[in-house]
This record gives sequence, C-alpha cells and structure tokens, in this order.
Amino acid sequence: QVQLVESGGGLVQPGGSLRLSCVTSRIIFSIYTMEWYRQAPGKQRELVATITNGGSTNYADSVKGRFTISRDNAKNTVYLQMNSLKPEDTAVYYCSAFFVSRDWGQGTQVTVSS
Repeated sequence: QVQLVESGGGLVQPGGSLRLSCVTSRIIFSIYTMEWYRQAPGKQRELVATITNGGSTNYADSVKGRFTISRDNAKNTVYLQMNSLKPEDTAVYYCSAFFVSRDWGQGTQVTVSS
C-alpha cells in the first residue's frame, strides 16, 4: 500500500513562506506524477501544482509565480515551496501520487493570517 506523509504546514502571516514536504514509501517514486492539492473550508479540493516523472511542472493560475513544486527522487520526496502567501491560500494541503491510480496523503493544514 502506498504511503504519503505530508509535513511543513502551520500558521504564517500574509507575505510569509512555507515549504511543504511529502515523503512517499512503497512506490517506485521516480515513475509517478506527483501533485499538490488543497481544500479550503466549504470548497472543493483543487489542484495546485503538478510535477511529472520527467520533471515538467504546471501550476494553478492562483499560485503561479508564488509556489514552486520540486521533487527529489533519491529521497522519494516532493516539495511545495510557497512564497508571498495570502489569506486565500489557507487550506488543507494534500500530496497525491499518480501512476495508474491515485493515492493521497492525510493532509497538512496551512493557515495564513495576521
């Protein structure tokens, strides 16, 4: 069974930064497309960023220029660097691994507030 464990969430002031990490196990990490999603209270889960097994990236318009997704295949880890955070970035952030099917982590809370 695939395991995905997120960390790095917390409370940060507007304009601040956080780096989320997602460590995976029981998968051949390098062949997976890795993604970060988020879900704010009362809203649907939305795709934030994608990185393919070849390293291509894509971002939601709302985070372009502020967030960066990266991966370290040697550490089976995907990261989400979040800069210039805004209150509307407040959500639970989920890591996802996709190959034939999709697996999810348990989520990490990010709260942007003064």
